[in-house]
Amino acid sequence: MQWRRVQILSATFFCIALALVSCKKKETNIGKDVLDPNSMLNSTAIDIVDLETYTIVSDSIKSSNSFIALLGSCNDPQFGKFDAQLYTQIRLSAANPNFGTLAQLDDIVIDSFVLGLQYRGYYGKLTPQTFSVQQLGESLDLAATYYSTDSKTTTGPELVLPAFATQTPRPSGGTVIGEDTVPTLLRLPLDTDLARTLMTEAVTNPSNFASNDNFLTYFKGLKIKTVNPMQTSGQGAVLYFDMTAALSKATIYYKDPQGASKTYDFVINKDCADFNHIEIDNTGKRVDQVINNHALGQSEFYAQAYRSRAVVSFPSLTDIPKNSVIHSAKLVLPISHYTSSAYYPSVALNVGTNKDGAQADSIFNTGMIAVYDDGLKAYTIDMRSYAQFIIDGKLTNHPLYLVPAFSNLITLFNASSERIIFNGPESINKKKPKLSVTYTTY
Repeated sequence: MQWRRVQILSATFFCIALALVSCKKKETNIGKDVLDPNSMLNSTAIDIVDLETYTIVSDSIKSSNSFIALLGSCNDPQFGKFDAQLYTQIRLSAANPNFGTLAQLDDIVIDSFVLGLQYRGYYGKLTPQTFSVQQLGESLDLAATYYSTDSKTTTGPELVLPAFATQTPRPSGGTVIGEDTVPTLLRLPLDTDLARTLMTEAVTNPSNFASNDNFLTYFKGLKIKTVNPMQTSGQGAVLYFDMTAALSKATIYYKDPQGASKTYDFVINKDCADFNHIEIDNTGKRVDQVINNHALGQSEFYAQAYRSRAVVSFPSLTDIPKNSVIHSAKLVLPISHYTSSAYYPSVALNVGTNKDGAQADSIFNTGMIAVYDDGLKAYTIDMRSYAQFIIDGKLTNHPLYLVPAFSNLITLFNASSERIIFNGPESINKKKPKLSVTYTTY
C-alpha cells in the first residue's frame, strides 16, 4: 500500500497548566475542580456557534534543521503555487580519504556520482519534475536560524546530468542499488567532473579533507531545487525527505587502478546545516481574498504550512458564569475535503494563542492539538482545561491560531506543504464550526 502521509507525529504535548499559568494558591473553593459525577445531573450544555473565523499570513517562518526537508513544486487548484528549494551541507564520511597518488588518479575510472535523498512522503500529484543541483557559494552554519525567505548564492555549472534531470518521483516501492533493494530514494546522478575535482583536491590539498570543519570551508554545500515553469493547475507534488537517514548522501562510484569497485560517501546527517527556501503564490485564489478581507472568513477560512494560519475566536465563551466548573468543551471544525483528493488534510493541527492580544508574531503554543476525524470530516479540539482557565480569569479569551502539524511545536509551523479549507459559521455547507460546552455552577 502506498502511504503519502509522513508517519511521524510528535508525542510531546505541553501541559497547558504548566505552560500558560504560573503557580499560585487557588482563590476559589478547594474542591471546585473535582468533577463529581452527580453534578452532571444539574449541568448546563450549550453550543457556541457565533464564532469568528478568518485567515492571517506569516511572512517568514523558521525552516532550518527540521526533521523533514521539502523539495519540489505543485500548482494547487485552490491555493496556487508552492515551491520548495533545499539548501544543505554534505560532510565527509571519513577524514583523509585515500585516492592514491596524483599519478594514480589518472588511472581511476569514475563510474558515477549520485546524490540520494530518502523519501518520507509527498503532498500533491506525482507528475514529472525537473531537478537542479548547484554548488553553494556561501557557507551554512549549523548554529544559525534560517527562515523560509532566506537563500544563498551558488557557484559553478548545473550538476545534474541532463538525461536524468526530469523524473517522475516515486516515493514508494523501494530503490534497487546494485543487487540490494533499499528504502525509496530520489537519485540524482551528478556530473562526474565534480567527483574528479573532489578526489584531486583530496590528493593535492589533503588539509581540506583532514576534518569536516576544513572540508565545509572548502565545499560549502548544495542547493537542490526543481525548475517547472510549465506546471499546470493540479500538477506536481512537494516531496518530503529524511535528511538524517543513512541513505541520504552523495556517493562516488569508482574503480581503482587495479580495477576494484569502490565507493566514497559524502554524508548528510544531523550535523549538517540545512534549510528550506519556500515560495508560495496565492494570487487569484479565494484564500488570497480571505486573507485580505477577514469578513469573508465567515464563509470559509484557510490554513497553509509556511504561510497562512486559520484563526478562530469565540467571544461569547466569557458569558459563561465565573462560578462554573467546565465538564467538557469540544471545538469541532468541519472542513471541505474529498477523500480521493491529492491534497489531504493534516492528521493534526497545532493550536496557538497569545497573552497580550497582539498579532501573530506573539503567538505561542497552547499544547492543545486539533485531531482530524475522517469520518466527521472535521478537526476536534478538547478545550476543557483551556476554557476553564478563561472562565477562572487565568487566561484572556484571545483567538486560537491553527496550522498543519506533524511539526515543530515551538514555532507552530512545520516541515510540510499541507493546507486545509475550513467551513466557516456562514458556510453554505451543512456542517459548521461550533464549540460545545457543558458546565455546572457552584
